[in-house]
Amino acid sequence: MSDPAVRSVTVGPRPGKAEVDVLLPVPRLIVHGDDADLAAVLLRLLRRDALATDVAYLPVSRRSRAAANWGLPPRFDDAVALARSGTAREMPLVRDDNGGVLAGRGEIPDLYGEAYCDATRVLHGRVKLLVVDAGPEGVHVRAGRGVTGTTGRAIQIGTTGATPVRDGVAHPREIKRWAWYRHTEPWRPVLPG
Repeated sequence: MSDPAVRSVTVGPRPGKAEVDVLLPVPRLIVHGDDADLAAVLLRLLRRDALATDVAYLPVSRRSRAAANWGLPPRFDDAVALARSGTAREMPLVRDDNGGVLAGRGEIPDLYGEAYCDATRVLHGRVKLLVVDAGPEGVHVRAGRGVTGTTGRAIQIGTTGATPVRDGVAHPREIKRWAWYRHTEPWRPVLPG
């Protein structure tokens, strides 16, 4: 039986202004899609100054990095129950300096350069992959060959040229500098317990 208080709206991938703005204001949005769809909705809430909106996430894939990072239930039925009746809490919103939001996992493949997470140098030289996760602690740099793992407020990267990937979507152009950082305002994900 469907909940009469829940209104279902189907939109395409990477919803933007036309799809999200018509739904606002609303107390809770339930995003059923991939991590990039969640990031697109969060970006729109940020731009509309609507980060106080509760956001529940129902990933279409069990391999969702955002769902894992935020501790969402792996079973779809449990995720639906949480989305409908769970409690939202303020958590760090991770942005980048190119106008995007990171909901789950950021990557920079084939990176030659230097990176600092707060005051800690996490890489110097060439690495096959730099992985950064957004989560309850803010920005987490995963340890790997040539990369020191740590958690902090921001990671700043300087490179000879690389292409960052946000939640599975490659940035449209090569960059020389990139940063992921905690935004000054939190978002409100619906999380377990």
